[in-house]
Amino acid sequence: MKHALAYALSSAALLAAAPAMAEVRAVLVGVSDYLVLDADLKGPANDVRLMAETLAARGVAADHMTILTSDRAGLPAGAAVGDPTRAGILAAMQTAAAAAQPGDTVLFYFSGHGAQAPDASGDEGGGYDEILLPADAAGWKGAVGGVENALIDDELQEWAQGMLGRGVQLVGLIDACHSATGFRAVGGQGVARVLAPETLGIPEDAASAPATAPLELTGDYVFLYSSQSDERSFEYPLPGTDEWHGEFTLRMAQVLATAPQASWAQVLAAAADAMVQGPARQVPEGEGPLLTAQVFGTGAGEARFAVKDGKVQAGLLQGLAEGAELALYAAGAGGEPLATVTAGKATLRDTALPGDLPAGAAWAEVIAAPPAAPLSLAAPVRAAPDDGQDYAAWEAALPTPGTGVPDLVPILVDGTVALARGDGVLDPEGPGSTPRVTRLADETAAQALDRALELAAHALRLRETLAGATGRSLTGKAPVTVGIERRPATTTGDACGTPGPAASADPAQGVAPCDQLWLTVTNTSGKMQDISVLYMAADFEVQPIWPQRNTVNRLAPGESARIGLQIEATATAGLEEIWVLAVPMDEDSGRRVDLTRLASPGMTRDFASASDPMALWLEGRMTDPEETAMRGFSTKPAALTMIRQLVRLKPGSP
Repeated sequence: MKHALAYALSSAALLAAAPAMAEVRAVLVGVSDYLVLDADLKGPANDVRLMAETLAARGVAADHMTILTSDRAGLPAGAAVGDPTRAGILAAMQTAAAAAQPGDTVLFYFSGHGAQAPDASGDEGGGYDEILLPADAAGWKGAVGGVENALIDDELQEWAQGMLGRGVQLVGLIDACHSATGFRAVGGQGVARVLAPETLGIPEDAASAPATAPLELTGDYVFLYSSQSDERSFEYPLPGTDEWHGEFTLRMAQVLATAPQASWAQVLAAAADAMVQGPARQVPEGEGPLLTAQVFGTGAGEARFAVKDGKVQAGLLQGLAEGAELALYAAGAGGEPLATVTAGKATLRDTALPGDLPAGAAWAEVIAAPPAAPLSLAAPVRAAPDDGQDYAAWEAALPTPGTGVPDLVPILVDGTVALARGDGVLDPEGPGSTPRVTRLADETAAQALDRALELAAHALRLRETLAGATGRSLTGKAPVTVGIERRPATTTGDACGTPGPAASADPAQGVAPCDQLWLTVTNTSGKMQDISVLYMAADFEVQPIWPQRNTVNRLAPGESARIGLQIEATATAGLEEIWVLAVPMDEDSGRRVDLTRLASPGMTRDFASASDPMALWLEGRMTDPEETAMRGFSTKPAALTMIRQLVRLKPGSP
């Protein structure tokens, strides 16, 4: 399946590669209120406001923005505004295209519902058109053979090619999705930005046009999509507020706001990294020849936030939260920290600081994210109203539901409990891909559930702690590089055959049971680096991969290590993760850092036995930060780099 605008929008060059007088023009569309369809959303109006603010910070003039939304409050003065109807969107697109000159960039952003409809032109190879739904979109209209007032990818294709042919560059940012089949969402707190064919009244027997040659665009382009073509995109409320945002838009805006010279690929990677920790298994993707080119403008270009009147001038929208560890400085860059403090209550745009601040404290830099919160579960829900199974023991064993967006949604299915992510989507990667709680011999439902929840709590808390300790640097060069090769192998029952030849691969695109993955980790920095590799399975088990017993894991500058792992023969579909962790050698003690000890929940109960400051500090952030501070490790002792690689298990794939 191709993506919504895979052939429809095309381009994304950067002002860096454009003539000196090149300009950026933006069409920002946010559809929260639907006039005909019963499909209102809460986030798009907030999304376009945030995107307009983000683009303005990167140097896009307000009078070069057209913002189409039903909520005009807080929009930049001087921007053209209008309603996000089909006619309004098309008019704004044509106006931007007419004003753009060769070398200029046109940015098209859409936040709202997407869907699929039978292919009207045949260019999808007999498949489906991917459509965006304006505010006045209605249901299926048999007389025209389409969804009334929808924006079809073919129309966007024609608009895009007209500009690309003149040397105008185009950026497409889409926070909507088109996959509404194959998934069941029950009990989740977020809202998916997609409408199913039956909701739009599309007849099951509606035929697509005979296949023709697919349309291809020529020119410079980059597209960033909020999810994979077979996933759904979600919106959620910010913690403790009534403000909703698309998960993709929020994370992308946070990256763009502080990335001075990042490429679109770096923006995508940083946003994806933040989203993996979120409540949905929603993995954004991008395409286009200019993915590696620099984003227009410069953003704030600072890792520090201004401090004024006892508050950091950034809050939830910028990714700050109560409990974050901050260093205070006198200047926006450089210098020694004046103090380290713990952030107080965070609102949308500012964060309180505790007590009296040291003289001259004018800037704050995030050292680490807040300690991970306890695991939060939603109320249990049944996948089917009556499947004939008795769930009384499971329901009695489940803990009291938490508040807000949950980490996990217990779904009663197949006589057991499936632990879905906060979006409530059951089996998003295929049958059985949501982990089930299974009883061991002589184990009660309560004991099995306790064991499974302890494993999940540890894995999610560990991932959040590691990610929160890596800082906010985006364009700084990582001290290590990771290359990955795949050696496919056949599966016979529970046994694996001889693996085939190795070839470079991206495990996020799919691996099969028995495949071997070989990582080549190279120290590209000028310092000794201690390397640890962990693997987080779909069932929340964190496995230590490297170093193994008695293996030296310290790499000298320029040195490489080759590290292998094999997917189990009995592995089921799921989305898993490889974590490559690098810590520079402690010059004072020379102690070697081995973070594989973090894999087991039992190890973190006795972190006093750890010897290196980094392991002590990390384990303390997961258990009792006050106890860690008492032991002299209240501040992160060294830089930590985390390179995260998704692994998509697809049993039966080649």
